[in-house]
Amino acid sequence: MRIVMKFGGTSVENGEKIRHVAELLRQFRMDGNELVAVTSALGGVTDGLLSTAKDVSENGKVSQVKEFIADLSKKHYDAINVAIDDENIRSECVEVIDSRVDELEKALIGICYLGELSTRSIDYISSYGERLAAPIVSGSLRSLGILSKAFTGGEAGILTNSNYGDAKPLEDSYTRVHERLCPLLADHIPVVTGFIAQNEQDIITTLGRGGSDFSASIIGASVDADEIWLWKEVHGILTTDPKIVPDASPIPQISYIEAMELSFFGAKVLHPRTIEPAIRHKIPVRVKNTFDPDFPGTLIVAEQQKVHDVVKAVTLINKVALINISGAGMVGTIGTAARVFSALAKAGVNIIMISQGSSEANMSLVVNEDHLEAAVGAVRSEFTTNVVGDVAYDRDVCVVAVVGAGMDGIPGVAGKVFNSLGVSGINIIMISQGSSQHNISFVVSSEQALEAVKTLHCEFELDKQCRGYQ
Repeated sequence: MRIVMKFGGTSVENGEKIRHVAELLRQFRMDGNELVAVTSALGGVTDGLLSTAKDVSENGKVSQVKEFIADLSKKHYDAINVAIDDENIRSECVEVIDSRVDELEKALIGICYLGELSTRSIDYISSYGERLAAPIVSGSLRSLGILSKAFTGGEAGILTNSNYGDAKPLEDSYTRVHERLCPLLADHIPVVTGFIAQNEQDIITTLGRGGSDFSASIIGASVDADEIWLWKEVHGILTTDPKIVPDASPIPQISYIEAMELSFFGAKVLHPRTIEPAIRHKIPVRVKNTFDPDFPGTLIVAEQQKVHDVVKAVTLINKVALINISGAGMVGTIGTAARVFSALAKAGVNIIMISQGSSEANMSLVVNEDHLEAAVGAVRSEFTTNVVGDVAYDRDVCVVAVVGAGMDGIPGVAGKVFNSLGVSGINIIMISQGSSQHNISFVVSSEQALEAVKTLHCEFELDKQCRGYQ
């Protein structure tokens, strides 16, 4: 098989874990697979880079840069000493790390003197997490006797626009990556930095949230991979958050659309856009646990698997706010909803859920809590006449979503959801369901949110999902 394997920050947190990853890759290579490895930064490094850059842009303390660089160097030297046995390879790796750390130090000192931090600078600084990790992963492979070469995302061929912080890959990327990586796969394991790429001017860009998974998906589509494996610290996509329901179990198989619904409605294993290239090229994506590699994990496939268990998972989104827009003047007034959506879009507010009664006298929206003030202000500014009478809001709410392709065309699922919640004394404030019938989402008070998740997880017997592995 040809497999692109992405390893997250927990999987490459330190030298010991990098060594484990290298041994894992070596075993799959020895089994006859062609592999590309995509790596995140060592644990905590990206956060440290960003917080330090922000701090020194405000306080101008070169001493803080020096202290951070010393700690960063030590962290990576320690990782090299544990992950790489061969003295020559270790020395080569130290040389690369020293060179890149020197570049980083100069950039951070420049930020001290300039006293500003642009989005372009943030991308450049944050890229060093992966750029320091990839040579160590590659070096660890080489010390185990596996031919390997480290690439940045840009060197591998991923080309993006110049939307720093959330860059989008250009179509040329797929051909470029194919041409640069495929010739190596017969005898090498390329190690590519996740999260980072470059624009047409060769300036470093980053792919935003979920960027490393996105990189793996782009590379998988480019090299015609049989599967893309996302190695995490969990056993796959779970039926709910195990912090809420300890009996949450891995889902054996799920469709692309179900995975995207889950990730949109709060599941943290995947970001919705990360598997888009895989969807386009119909490449299965597998989510596996780095520290339990024999467990099959969750397989994400194109086909919707309708099974007896019509509901696959229950998810929760917190830190949201409910906005209620009402007014008698809204009834029969053409374009009211369009004006609301346009005003919110101009204010940069993303709408999570929408519900409107057939009377047209009110409309309810759910937005991220951080966007609440901007959203309310935008709507009130848009409607200065008597069309809208009131714009009220509630911060004390959460969104709960029940997801599963098996709900499509099956009568009684919504009734089962709402009946079980009613029996448990849980009040539903707002309801939304798309015509695809892949999810039923609703708003409850924050106080009742955890109980709602537990109730539905029990009602649909999701703790028994694991029987699909037998």
